[in-house]
Amino acid sequence: MAKPIRVLVAKPGLDGHDRGAKIIARALRDAGMEVIYTGLRQTPEMIVHAALEEDVQVIGLSILSGAHNAIVPRVMELLRQRGMSDVLVIVGGIIPDEDAEELKKRHGVAAVFQPGASLDSIVEFIRTAVQQPA
Repeated sequence: MAKPIRVLVAKPGLDGHDRGAKIIARALRDAGMEVIYTGLRQTPEMIVHAALEEDVQVIGLSILSGAHNAIVPRVMELLRQRGMSDVLVIVGGIIPDEDAEELKKRHGVAAVFQPGASLDSIVEFIRTAVQQPA
């Protein structure tokens, strides 16, 4: 039996709204994934440290504050510095289309899920993107 996919769900920055992140975390758990939720007001350094400690395959960042263009590149840089480029990073929240494309093309984010994305689409994306050893 394959080990469950391990996902870290984080709320970086000063945004205090975490209902959406908790809904996503619950949906991922219900889909059989192991989910670590870091809580509010996480720095990029805290997020990457937790991802390393928890040996996760996926980091999900929930950002509603508009600080995605500062926070996400920093998380990606820290992952590269620590040799964790194989960790899949997905971002959810209020991200304009042009910023979403930039985060994917320039910074290596695997996917950006905007308001209205279905929970099933997020679960399916993660399952498809994470290559599980047989």
